[in-house]
Amino acid sequence: MEIEESEEHQVYLPGQELQKDEVLEADLSAYEMLHPIHVEWPCLSFDVLWDNLGEDRKMYPATAYIVSGTQADKPKNNQLMIMKMSQLHKTQNDDKDSDGSDDEALDENPILEHKSLKHYGGVNRVRVTPQKDLQIAASWAETGKVHIWDLNPVIKSLDTTGYQIPQKSLKPIYTVESHSTEGFAMDWSGTVPGRLITGDMHTHIYLTTKAQSNFTADRIPFVGHTSSVEDLQWSPTEKNVFASASADQTIRIWDTRSKKKDALCIKAHDSDVNVITWNRKVDYLLASGSDDGVISIWDLRTFVNKGTKPSPVANFKWHSAPITSIEWHPIEESVLGASGADDQISIWDLSVEHDPEENSEKIIGKNGVEVPPQLLFIHQGQNDIKEIHWHPQIPGCMISTAASGFNIFKTVST
Repeated sequence: MEIEESEEHQVYLPGQELQKDEVLEADLSAYEMLHPIHVEWPCLSFDVLWDNLGEDRKMYPATAYIVSGTQADKPKNNQLMIMKMSQLHKTQNDDKDSDGSDDEALDENPILEHKSLKHYGGVNRVRVTPQKDLQIAASWAETGKVHIWDLNPVIKSLDTTGYQIPQKSLKPIYTVESHSTEGFAMDWSGTVPGRLITGDMHTHIYLTTKAQSNFTADRIPFVGHTSSVEDLQWSPTEKNVFASASADQTIRIWDTRSKKKDALCIKAHDSDVNVITWNRKVDYLLASGSDDGVISIWDLRTFVNKGTKPSPVANFKWHSAPITSIEWHPIEESVLGASGADDQISIWDLSVEHDPEENSEKIIGKNGVEVPPQLLFIHQGQNDIKEIHWHPQIPGCMISTAASGFNIFKTVST
């Protein structure tokens, strides 16, 4: 349906009540690229796979590879899906001249190819090793097991016509059976290849290590949390250090050489700490997202005295529902993305400072909420957003998964 020229368009801010005849419509001029991807079953979690198409890619059409895990109707119907999204063209918009002469601007549908590995039980979380030459993934199953997969043959089958995946590659190469219940927390080390930490709903964190070609899972957990372990992050620089977030409202810093007690512990939020992300460019910055919708930025150099609670460098209460995912930009050290159960993805630039002399330029929503100057972008249009990731090889490109499927997009501001 064409929009009449007389219709008035307004900027929508989350929290505003829509009138009976009002609908939300994406402003395509705000996107360099925007594509929805629909799959058979919703996916709670995914991760971006490294590819050999080059770093710092800015040309279109783009191509991206991801691995995701399904939430199917029955445990036996679940899958680990390895997806290749290609023909990701620039998004056309009415404000620019689009005479069809620019091949990069063709607004065609993307091509989705995928291979599936049978995965008994829904996939709570999936993570890929950050080392480019490994392509090893771990999946947290609702059965309480963590499966480790070699994805190299699967990726090869997506790129090579006629290549058959060997039978042995259709199954996990190792299964961690240390946990007594399911969990969500999981992270691969970026400093020690093959080192994996996993946390469960019974407060326990286990370390799994790779020696030559074999994995070994510890049977003795790291203990200290008093409620479910929600997220884990390895230090980007120190090989024996990792951070954990929990429903007990704390963030803890651990040394792998000491399992009986955390090295540092702070009460970070007034509700469950759902997610954390460790800045890869500034190794003393950690960001957290809580169940009450608060995003906090922490300077780890202030985590020194257990008797006092350090103050966050910044606090943002923009989301009106729990934060479901959070991740620092892989290149821009001050840029952060977060998703919430309020169906929003927010992108922040912490280098922007509030100038009290510029009060006249404040943006205030109809509900009276001020838009923080650090809020760079709001992406909407998905229902029940679960996880976001930046693409490390396509600067500014973000991928998100929700109950309604995937979005892959790049804004004009990122």
